[in-house]
Amino acid sequence: MTTPAATPGPPAQPRSRGSVDDSGVFDDAKTYYADERHIHNRAGPRTRTYSQNSLIKQMERMGLKEPYRRGSHDESTIPHSRRFLVQVEPTLQSLQSQEDTDGNMQITIEDNGPKVLSLRTAASNGHNRFDIRGTYMLSNLLQELSLAKEYGRKQIILDEARLNENPVNRLSRMIKDHFWEGLTRRIDASSIEIAARDPKDWTDDPRPRIYIPRGAPEQFEYYTKLAQDKPEIRLDVQLLPEKITPEIVRDMNAKPGLLAVDMEEVVDPETGETSLRGRPFVVPGGRFNELYGWDSYMESLGLLVNDKVDLAKSMVLNFCFCIKHYGKILNATRSYYLCRSQPPFLTDMALRVYDKIKHEPGALEFLRVAILAAIKEYHSVWMAEPRLDPVTGLSRYRPEGRGIPPETEAGHFVHILEPYVQKRGMTFDEFAHAYNHGDIEEPELDDYFMHDRAVRESGHDTTYRFEGVCADLATIDLNSLLFKYETDIARTIRNVFHDKLVIPEEYCVGSLVPGQVETSAIWDRRSKRRKLAIDKYLWNEKEGMYFDYNTAKREQCTYVSATTFWALWAGVSSPKQAAAMVTKALPKLEAVGGLLSGSEESRGEIGLERPNRQWDYPYGWAPQQMLAWTGLYRYSFTEEAERLAYKWLFMITKAFVDFNGVVVEKYDVTRPIDPHRVDAEYGNQGLDFKGVAREGFGWVNASYIYGLQIVNAHMRRALGTLTPYETFVKALENNQNKALAELV
Repeated sequence: MTTPAATPGPPAQPRSRGSVDDSGVFDDAKTYYADERHIHNRAGPRTRTYSQNSLIKQMERMGLKEPYRRGSHDESTIPHSRRFLVQVEPTLQSLQSQEDTDGNMQITIEDNGPKVLSLRTAASNGHNRFDIRGTYMLSNLLQELSLAKEYGRKQIILDEARLNENPVNRLSRMIKDHFWEGLTRRIDASSIEIAARDPKDWTDDPRPRIYIPRGAPEQFEYYTKLAQDKPEIRLDVQLLPEKITPEIVRDMNAKPGLLAVDMEEVVDPETGETSLRGRPFVVPGGRFNELYGWDSYMESLGLLVNDKVDLAKSMVLNFCFCIKHYGKILNATRSYYLCRSQPPFLTDMALRVYDKIKHEPGALEFLRVAILAAIKEYHSVWMAEPRLDPVTGLSRYRPEGRGIPPETEAGHFVHILEPYVQKRGMTFDEFAHAYNHGDIEEPELDDYFMHDRAVRESGHDTTYRFEGVCADLATIDLNSLLFKYETDIARTIRNVFHDKLVIPEEYCVGSLVPGQVETSAIWDRRSKRRKLAIDKYLWNEKEGMYFDYNTAKREQCTYVSATTFWALWAGVSSPKQAAAMVTKALPKLEAVGGLLSGSEESRGEIGLERPNRQWDYPYGWAPQQMLAWTGLYRYSFTEEAERLAYKWLFMITKAFVDFNGVVVEKYDVTRPIDPHRVDAEYGNQGLDFKGVAREGFGWVNASYIYGLQIVNAHMRRALGTLTPYETFVKALENNQNKALAELV
């Protein structure tokens, strides 16, 4: 029996961190700073070749210098084993006062200190000193001291290898050992007081609140008891209505809250009592506590490379819970997102997890539930009104909703609403309430907010590609994803479930009936129909790429977007179409740091009246990179995939080295020096840390880990030495020419 594969990618490459790894030099901070070396301060042999203190004192009285002492074998001939005896707090203060000249608790290339600090060597019991030089080593020292202080260390024995570590290895290690943990959440008694608080709760009485679906009575009982046992946290436990409508969601905005996600039964080993525990998931950035949609898929690509399979599996199960109880994978699990989904990636995510666990008990049932959930989502969300365009047969981002999106900051829509407020002669609050509840009608505003909600559902918020039109667009990204659903479901039913999948009652939607048997044939037909429609409405032969199609105007759009490469990821393109995209589309979208979100020409002129949007030129985002690499690899454009991955990884590594370990949400891929400086719209998550970065950013972490599987071994070594792509290529060409000359 053959197993359906997820979207193909390059084979994983074995990684080695060198023999020093065996001695714990590169352990995670919790392990490293708990080591007994920091308690007993024993770090090597005695360093004096003579031990009579009286002789030393006699020499001092006579004004003689101490005899020259040959350095120990450890210090002189094995640089990896050099260690430093460091007083944490004084060294940290000295480092900051001398090197952090702009006072932001980071040491970067923009600080103008001397960029050198002397540390005492441990092998000499602090007698000898060694200079730590350069931005990278000093910023690593700042990070290590910050971690040591966090773990309660007053004095440490610090390995030099942690300061001059290959930056590719260091960032990979930070992601695996620290960043994922910093971004992992679970919703239960351990976290509910914080997680159920909403920073976007603008009401007069913000408090922790959780909404429980009707189909999870065990959770309602669990949280109700928790609220009774801990009245001081003021937890408000609400039961959701059986049927969720836009009007109900609007009325819930007066009491916004967290939505429950999946929980598992656990047994207390001491009492033997059974309780519930939240299934863990990874959030996009450190300030979030709710489960997000397509961020989770992108994160799973890195989690699986890092062997965190259980965490990726848990996220799939949380998605299945959302589809079962809320009808869709939500933008995020807050009450005001109940009408809004996000780009659908469930089948590929589930198949990638299944490929890792298929020999484990319960793996088949896991995949069965995930495919059933995807079938339900496919029919009830994407192939139903209002998202389905019946004329083309293609789908659109078009969520339902009433009134003004409540999750934005108070003044976000003032410039849009003010003319209507003045026209009605009302106060702003009076107008907002009357409009939200249908007491007054403003069709133009209805249209504006319909498109605004669609942009948010698309995940690409915001871009001039979508402004004022998104709900009318059959996009190449969404329809590529749905083609992937159709082909994944067909292959899985055929190859894993022997071409027979029974639909239980709880997964029935639309025309599906309990006990109905699904076969691969109908899903094959659906994928073929969608490919024909994509070719007819979205493919542009002249331009050699896919464009969105406006279902209201019945015409193709002209915005050049990196989402054209999603068709390669999904396998919807023919080899001829793929070659055309590489020839014509790629040159318009490639920059020094990887793929642009869109072309500069498509974005148009910007200024005070037309500010830049974060999903437009000149910005690049991790999802666009990862899907393009995988798609190019799928169609055997290996060189292009490696080149784009190298550029993206180089940009991240360079910023990581130059700016104190920074890893952020998005990058300006046209800036070679400080690409993390992005000032469009919502700022840049991941910048706000003191001393040491704790989480990075979810899908950028994943893109780094995943991208290292794309590039070859030569490229990985070049990345570790911060070699720009052009320099790397020239070196390769010189080596090849030299080899050819030797053959003559």
